[in-house]
Amino acid sequence: MKSARKQAPPSARKPAKMKHSNNMSSKDPVQVFCRLRPMQNPSDITCMKVVSDTTIVITPPESAMNFRNGAQKEIQTTFSRVFIQNISQQEVFAIVALPLVENLIHGQNGLLFTYGVTGSGKTYTMTGEPNDVGIMPRSLDVIFNSISSYQAKKFVFKPDKLNGFDVQSDTDAMLDRQNELHAGLLTPRNLKTPGKLRKGDSDSDSNPLVVREINDSRSVSVDSDYVYAVFVTYVEIYNNSVYDLLEEDEVRGRTLQSKIVREDGNKNMYVHAVTELEVKSSDEAFEVFQRGQRRRRVAHTALNAESSRSHSVFTIRLVQAPLDSEGEQVMQDKRVVCVSQLSLVDLAGSERTNRTKNTGQRLREAGNINNSLMTLRSCMEILRENQLQGSNKIVPYRDSKLTHLFKNYFDGEGQVRMVVCVNPRADDYDETIQVMKFAEMTQEVQVARPTGTKLDLGFTPGRRQANKLFKEARSRLEKEGRIEAADLELDIGLVYTLGGPFPDLEITNPLNDQLIVNLMSFLEQRINKRNLLRADLEKKQNDFRKMLLAMEQENVNLKVENATLKASGTQQKKKVSALEGHLCKTETQIDSLLRKLNAANDTIRNLQQELKDRDMALNQRIIDKQKVKQKYTSKIQHETDKMTRELEMKLKAQREHLQNQMKEKEDKLRLVKQILDEDKATIPIIKDSNEELQAHPHGVGTLASKTPGKLDVRSRKDKIGVANPRYRRSQSADRWVDHRPEALVPIGTVLQPLMRRRRSINKLSSPKEITDGASRYCLTAQNQDSEGELETKLYKGDILPTRSGGAQVVFNDVECLKQMSPTGQLKRSCPSAEKENRISSDDQHINQEINITSTKRFRK
Repeated sequence: MKSARKQAPPSARKPAKMKHSNNMSSKDPVQVFCRLRPMQNPSDITCMKVVSDTTIVITPPESAMNFRNGAQKEIQTTFSRVFIQNISQQEVFAIVALPLVENLIHGQNGLLFTYGVTGSGKTYTMTGEPNDVGIMPRSLDVIFNSISSYQAKKFVFKPDKLNGFDVQSDTDAMLDRQNELHAGLLTPRNLKTPGKLRKGDSDSDSNPLVVREINDSRSVSVDSDYVYAVFVTYVEIYNNSVYDLLEEDEVRGRTLQSKIVREDGNKNMYVHAVTELEVKSSDEAFEVFQRGQRRRRVAHTALNAESSRSHSVFTIRLVQAPLDSEGEQVMQDKRVVCVSQLSLVDLAGSERTNRTKNTGQRLREAGNINNSLMTLRSCMEILRENQLQGSNKIVPYRDSKLTHLFKNYFDGEGQVRMVVCVNPRADDYDETIQVMKFAEMTQEVQVARPTGTKLDLGFTPGRRQANKLFKEARSRLEKEGRIEAADLELDIGLVYTLGGPFPDLEITNPLNDQLIVNLMSFLEQRINKRNLLRADLEKKQNDFRKMLLAMEQENVNLKVENATLKASGTQQKKKVSALEGHLCKTETQIDSLLRKLNAANDTIRNLQQELKDRDMALNQRIIDKQKVKQKYTSKIQHETDKMTRELEMKLKAQREHLQNQMKEKEDKLRLVKQILDEDKATIPIIKDSNEELQAHPHGVGTLASKTPGKLDVRSRKDKIGVANPRYRRSQSADRWVDHRPEALVPIGTVLQPLMRRRRSINKLSSPKEITDGASRYCLTAQNQDSEGELETKLYKGDILPTRSGGAQVVFNDVECLKQMSPTGQLKRSCPSAEKENRISSDDQHINQEINITSTKRFRK
């Protein structure tokens, strides 16, 4: 049985109303069908009328209790489907049970039970007659018709006694079959054909088995890459105890031993130590059912000659496991096994003592039957109330073995359907009307839709058929004597996945050799592709191995964590039991706590009023503080304006002083220009390329070369290279020589010179490095000012070739960039320091303007 979904604790669950629930789309209502039994005597009066396929109108007769009480209104009841008296068993099965059989084959559980008063036709609907079988035999026929070609060998799947199954190898399964034969378990009783007597049956059980006609016209499509096995169990719930009707160890004269309903590791309910038999055909399964049916408790009552005195549960469990990648062997991993079950329940009929005239043991049986049915009704009512009203009441499943056994179905582990069998006689009106009310109420219960599916292992579909065809081809090659082709060792799972679908292999002629030739050619092409995938497969195997090792390590960690959690859970259970003991004491203290709570509420109200008063006083203080703050803010603003005016006056005086100094420097520069005009030459001072180049105050430098590869610094007049007067440089195609020594400190600022066409050098070794296609020159120099801050200067000039083959650089611009630390200025918080900062920054700005102005005068 598949794993049940874990529910949250009652404190964490918040059920919503059915009409407004967001997850109602994942739930289905319990489907209830109604079947009317034909009238036995023509003189009987009916109290029911079928209005449509889903509606019945019930009219109370004069003998009914409701008629005597004055309630004579007609009652209209709606079902999923209403079956009239002359409907066939085949149609009932197709509408009610066939969808459950399809779900069983697809891996989902199902529950179907018949409900009604005594003598209403429940057993007939479930079992039927030899010439017209019911739901259970027809379900077996459909199951075995569908899986007949894909059944596993016996004992491949073996029950583990914990509601699960182990997968055995073919060798172990064969040993179990041999042991069964040697031990005499496969006696003629189990191997005989229907109609013969069982060995050891008593006279009361010596009736021949029913010979029935198997219906092989209907089947359900199944996955051909799976193997299937069918197991059946048959139990009865008698006097609220569970008994195994297929138990082999029964001794004559001793009653059956009652069984225990337990919960497995997946939170699924099952009958512990129940006999679970593997059957290989619908005939064998029906024979097992008849064997258990003879042990079921029935008795004669005033209303029914063979009244069932217990609830019978016939369970069909379908075990399915996938084949390996080659489509030949069953996967030995227990985790890939999918187990689904269909439970067919024939409930005992509800009855009244004043009509059945039961006494003694029959009376006790009737009481237990009515109690179990009442518990079923109570569970349905509480489930409906929880879903409609959003309440969280506890459903009393454990009050009855019947509801406890099928708890998982109502919690969402399968689809639930019910067939209400009704006798339309007017004499049964009082019992029938209660059945109708229960059926109508049951239809309002929503059951979670099962979502369990088979585990997808990623194998290629159709591998069983491909493996079969491959073996047939090899056997054909062996018959033809082609040993070299027949002895090929191939990875079958890889070969038939290396291309498209197989060609048409329909055999129309037993001597059609062309079909084999085509198949051989097709397989040879796929074998060639195999080698290309081998390398990729090995790589994926290595990656998967690494991932598997990581998962194994994680699994070990999880096991350790699981053991820790189990120990913690045990401690928590002990704490819960202790808390349950304290719960009774706590309830007696609630009244006193409520009184204290009322007193505390009064105190809270008083404190809240006091808190409001304090809040008002606090707000008033805040307003006063804001007024004082505004007053002092205005004073500070006045002082700030006053200081600003004083600083502006001082700055103005300094600017005037600086302007006077600039005039004096301009006069000096004018005199220098006159001297330059007289001398008509410039003196360049160029140091080594690793040192800073200092420009002559006149702004002219000359480079000349006597020997290739060496610089010659010439003296004034006789060593100055005169510029070529015919040389004219293009203003639109300036090319720069960016001279940056290696020892520069990176400034990392956005204030960088824009030189679109430039050639960067670190050292001057010859005039050609300057005159080679360049017309502008830029030298970058760095030093520290008086305050220790980094100062970067860019000397820019024009490159003019001389007559002697050298180069003359005429400097016409100097750019100065000074970097200062912002933290040094922020630390000065006093007003005097701020004034000094403003003055020093203004001085620097003025000095920079003076330097730029003085240097730009040399451009002429």
